[in-house]
Amino acid sequence: MANSPQARKRARQNVKRRARNMSERAAVRTYIKKFYKALESNDLEASQESFRVACSKIDRSARKGLQHKNKAARLKSRMNARLKALAADGSS
Repeated sequence: MANSPQARKRARQNVKRRARNMSERAAVRTYIKKFYKALESNDLEASQESFRVACSKIDRSARKGLQHKNKAARLKSRMNARLKALAADGSS
């Protein structure tokens, strides 16, 4: 357990930050799941809208340091590839 007042305060701050970070990460995962759900329903417009929102959330989380920027880029790249595949199937 932290002994000095400074260490106790840091421990309190870490608890708050951890709770906020977990909440933000969960929100990002939720938006990603919403995108894949829209993708499975073969709804191009809903997929595009959820892709736009999810990318915004992913970028914001990478900016805040919740996930690595390369992971964010990888997630967005995979989502975009799936979206383009759906658009190509729909136009054929």
